[in-house]
Amino acid sequence: MHLFITQPLIGAHVPATPSKRDTMRRAAMLYYLQQETMETIARDLGVSRSTVSRLLRDARDTGMVRITMADEATASSRATDALAKRFRIAVHVAPIAGHATTVVRLEAASRLAAHLLEDLVVDGCTLGVAWGTTMSAVAQHLRPRPRRGVTVLQLNGAANPTSTGVTHAGSLIGAFAQAFDADVLHFPVPAFFDFPETRAAMWRERSVRRILEAQQTVDVAIFGVGSPSGELPSEVYAGDYLDAADMRLLADEGVVGDVCTVMLRADGTYADIAMNRRATGPTPRMLTRIPRRICVAAGDAKVLPLLAALRAHVVTDLVVDQATAEGLLTVAQETPVGRPGAASRHRR
Repeated sequence: MHLFITQPLIGAHVPATPSKRDTMRRAAMLYYLQQETMETIARDLGVSRSTVSRLLRDARDTGMVRITMADEATASSRATDALAKRFRIAVHVAPIAGHATTVVRLEAASRLAAHLLEDLVVDGCTLGVAWGTTMSAVAQHLRPRPRRGVTVLQLNGAANPTSTGVTHAGSLIGAFAQAFDADVLHFPVPAFFDFPETRAAMWRERSVRRILEAQQTVDVAIFGVGSPSGELPSEVYAGDYLDAADMRLLADEGVVGDVCTVMLRADGTYADIAMNRRATGPTPRMLTRIPRRICVAAGDAKVLPLLAALRAHVVTDLVVDQATAEGLLTVAQETPVGRPGAASRHRR
């Protein structure tokens, strides 16, 4: 079954004002995408339950909501199977129409990722979380699932020249910990040090070594991929983490995005990228030691960074929306891994 939430059909009778159309769309998204009850939606919108029922009926009647049945041999399922086989991963696809906004696509993928994570986090588990826009969306969909002896660990530093990063990263990690009644291990360092030598010195400090050693015990990691462009720019590029000189250097080195603030090229290489000597997140090699690694992404801008992450072998479970899955497969088939000798020049 496929669900589409779109603009009303041309010629359909629709509410006269934009505010009424927005209310109808909001009710439809809460009911069909977030699976909220009519009572909850009524409280959220400040209306009666019968009004919610009429809003949902109008959304269907005008074509704003369309529900169709599809065979298993759809483009989406073909893309899912092809990606799983090509990269030897589990692929979880949220069936959202390709013309949906990036916000809607991210909402659907994040909800699916939250449900997957709830199944994977068990008693005694250590969960590694990388902060960012996508993980903030996932955190909003986590339901209380108390576990015993769970630890939630911050995978990468969040401070920048103008902020400590405590507000954003701290609240995000706290939301994951609250969902599982877990202990928290924060990583109070910058996302990027100004100098590689500073990072090397900090990595010798006992307080920092404790977190780095704990990262080696992570059972499940969840993260997104960063993209320097798109409708929803990744926090590391939209915030005050990188200046103009940094961005020019990344472009010169062929960087297409990052995982846990470690920069990647389209072919998955990263070791000789200068910025990574200042980054505080775990490298792809470190991530591959974690048994389950959930990567969540939605939107056209995330396709190339996703391909880089897959080629760096950092993903065991991919959670995406339908259009992103199809776009990823297309780009993977069209984009060569690299010219002869590239792998030796750009060491992993």
